Amino acid sequence: MSHAPLPPVAPLSDADWPAEIAQMRGGFAGALDVYRTMAHHPALLAAWAPLRQHVVRDSALGPEHSEVVILRTGLRLGSDYEWAHHVCRARALGFSDARIAAVRGMPEGEDGLLVRATDAVFDHRRLPPALEAELAAALGRPAVFDLIATVGFYSVLGTILLTYEVPVDATIAAELAERPLSP
Repeated sequence: MSHAPLPPVAPLSDADWPAEIAQMRGGFAGALDVYRTMAHHPALLAAWAPLRQHVVRDSALGPEHSEVVILRTGLRLGSDYEWAHHVCRARALGFSDARIAAVRGMPEGEDGLLVRATDAVFDHRRLPPALEAELAAALGRPAVFDLIATVGFYSVLGTILLTYEVPVDATIAAELAERPLSP
């Protein structure tokens, strides 16, 4: 029986968790393999926490708009981990499978605006003035800043995930195996 090679840097177990960030193991950092992988660099993970709090919990985008941006970012990066985790998260927020699947294309309404903005950040590394003005009018300027920050935050996270081949967490994989995303 052949085994797949281990990722270049495997997520840290509780036994190997760094003492200098011991207080983080019981929170978000110990809950997901992406952060268990980042724990190989304790100073980075400790510095990451306040920005994560803002982008994930306190964003002016709000939870639903954030999920659209994160899903599109995961899709653009080709990060199965981000896509899988945020399909489950979007469902928990009440998204229909059709709404989630629409993020793969160009949805209508505010979701479409968010997808166009996410794509602009990827494709042009900026928001064109007309698109920025449209976003600011619809969502407020703080939300525009948070959209840009969310794309950047999840781009870094996705790059870590892809570089270290972090597997989708078992609970998320099981949830999606039981209930795959319907088109």
